[in-house]
Amino acid sequence: MAGRFSPRPTRTTVRGGHVVVPGGGVPRQAAVAGRTRTWTPSGPLDLGLVLGPLRRGPGDPTFRATPDGAVWRTSRTPAGPGTLRVVLRGGVARGEAWGPGAEWLLHQLPELLGASDDPDVFEPRHRLVAVARHRRPGLRLTRTGLVMESLIPSVLEQKVTTDEAYRAWRLLVRKFGEPAPGPAPERMYVMPAPRTWALIPSWEWHRAGVDNKRASTILRAVRVAARLEEAVGFDPVRAQARLEVVSGIGPWTSAEVVQRSHGAADSVTVGDLHLPGIVGYALAGDRDADDSVMLSLLEPYAGQRHRAARLILLSGRTPPRRVPKMPRGDIGRL
Repeated sequence: MAGRFSPRPTRTTVRGGHVVVPGGGVPRQAAVAGRTRTWTPSGPLDLGLVLGPLRRGPGDPTFRATPDGAVWRTSRTPAGPGTLRVVLRGGVARGEAWGPGAEWLLHQLPELLGASDDPDVFEPRHRLVAVARHRRPGLRLTRTGLVMESLIPSVLEQKVTTDEAYRAWRLLVRKFGEPAPGPAPERMYVMPAPRTWALIPSWEWHRAGVDNKRASTILRAVRVAARLEEAVGFDPVRAQARLEVVSGIGPWTSAEVVQRSHGAADSVTVGDLHLPGIVGYALAGDRDADDSVMLSLLEPYAGQRHRAARLILLSGRTPPRRVPKMPRGDIGRL
């Protein structure tokens, strides 16, 4: 979660920031040795900030931060399922991977940790943003190189509370995914393959609290999963256009995907329930700002608007809380 404050439990603040990765601890002795790779970043690196946006809630079965200072992730790569463990020691990142996708995950390790991102090109235009950047020098934008692993949970997050979306993701991945390869922590799973998503019965979507609109969007997406994965080779604008060809995927969802799959520094999320108010309040004292006002305030950061929005979220300056406008529901009980 973002910063050293207690943010409201919204999709926006969760994506803004930081997974706590405990420092120190006893180095883990792997029960089964995997393939390994080391990489030395050119500047400060904070695993919690870089990889935090990939976690879908504290119970995400595809993501785990452990007391020894490691971050574990599972992915369904082009080569198959894989488990990756990343730890930072003395400024050097060490990755260890298992499963058919191990080689692919290790090849992608520098990109995952922000190697293609250049935080030095960012120029703060507001004191609040400058202070947040100074306090978070290890912030880099991850690039996973995978579309579907970000697209499906983003669709689940459409127009519902984070609790509902995280619960749906957790239940579906644990029930229809496969156990993580290698000596991963307990209850870690790899997300289902596109065909498996397509075969999930309607009542299982219902039990997970996923309405027909979101389920149908995911079903349409997995039918053309190969074409959507091709968007990794596009620039972020063109990639978003490819994603939005699928009915049910709009600018909000496509931006959420390319922020992770491409490390898109300028793909700011529009259509969010809370982000405009947070940005408006932080930069202009306007908690009722809409998307147009938010984009106007972020205009000085053209080319880096997503990074600016993350720093604003990490600053901790959010509007005073009101009564939640969106009640939590659970259609699985109906």
